[in-house]
Amino acid sequence: MKRLNGIRLPRKKRTEEKPVKPIPLPERVRIPMLMHSGVPCTPVVSEGDLVTVGQCIGKSENENSVPIHASVSGRVTAVSEYRTITGETVPCVEIRSDGEQLLSDDCNPPKIESREDLIAAAKASGCVGLSGAGDLIFRKLEACKKPKLLIVNAAECEAYLSADSRIMIESPDDVIGGIVMLMKLLKIKETRIGIQTDKPLARKRLTEAAADQKGIQICPLPSVYPQGAEKVLIFHTSGIIVPENQTPADLDILVLNVSTCAFLYRYAQTGIPLIERVVTVDGDPVEKPCNLLVPIGTPVKELLEYAACQTDNMKVLLCGGAMMGSKIDPAEAVVVRQQNGLTALKRVSTLRETPCIRCGRCVDACPMNLMPMDLNSAFLRKDPAALQAGHVGLCMNCGCCSFVCPAHRQLAEKNQQAKKLLQKEGV
Repeated sequence: MKRLNGIRLPRKKRTEEKPVKPIPLPERVRIPMLMHSGVPCTPVVSEGDLVTVGQCIGKSENENSVPIHASVSGRVTAVSEYRTITGETVPCVEIRSDGEQLLSDDCNPPKIESREDLIAAAKASGCVGLSGAGDLIFRKLEACKKPKLLIVNAAECEAYLSADSRIMIESPDDVIGGIVMLMKLLKIKETRIGIQTDKPLARKRLTEAAADQKGIQICPLPSVYPQGAEKVLIFHTSGIIVPENQTPADLDILVLNVSTCAFLYRYAQTGIPLIERVVTVDGDPVEKPCNLLVPIGTPVKELLEYAACQTDNMKVLLCGGAMMGSKIDPAEAVVVRQQNGLTALKRVSTLRETPCIRCGRCVDACPMNLMPMDLNSAFLRKDPAALQAGHVGLCMNCGCCSFVCPAHRQLAEKNQQAKKLLQKEGV
């Protein structure tokens, strides 16, 4: 089968063999009321209230939302504001930990016997996509009415990240247990797990855990970025092409991240909602790269201190990986549900953009077979027709084009601006 284009990133996974360790319990957490795609929640607790682990502290009547839960037990010290990665200001509940980690009485294993039960449980748990996007999983399950194929994203193709890899290595039974549960409740007969060939131990553990299960196939992927992008993953595991104007759900395909599957299984067993997650901490100024199990709302500066990050030499801090991560303020940012990594970098490119030399490297790198230099020109001249004709809607913002451009042009960034231009024009 023909492989889609991509790029080979420098292999910088120093944490790949680092077991997951719980970070020391923070004295204080700040839990934003928006940690998913959709609308923010409204706090249902007030300053002075005592809360327990897993207790609901934020909810919304809007269907494009999931509840927010306390990650520590203690006292609410403030209901303040928090600026998200996208720049939106939302309410934030601050809790001072009592160190007891008392579990809420509401944390009981849910009864999940049908598709409807699964959707309700995914919503009640606060489950979001754990690969970084933060999409609402219950919405994904609703959209895919009768899925014929489950595709599990185990690629983790970003340079520094290894959170998913460690979950596959350390908790393969949770991953496969989640997949089996999904297959049974959604009546899916076939699952394909896409995992890169540079993860032999993770692949071995999943293969062993799935040995007695029918319909689960491990699909090796090339060690080329961006294998985890939905349309790339679907094509490389099944050969199916998702058209520009359709979603995987339109083709009866459900795509979930490997860590999301593991979480759904654990929630079904314990009833403990999404209150903690595994975060990879790595980068040039990090002396002790690590994978940490972190309560949601923990200040990222505590993770940097634990990993002995030389913050004086740090030029930028990213939520996520080096290719698709978003810049955050180390003094103010906290760990959020969709965050799979914390990447610190000593240097950022400050090279000036120069004129395009039409070398074609961006075309060779683009997984969607787009013409990034032509799309860039169309955007600069504000030409909606040319942007449509060039299928800018297929751009995933993977950054491959910008990465390989010898003229240092911000091609991927311009494509996102081009999409906003089309929306503004009503196209």
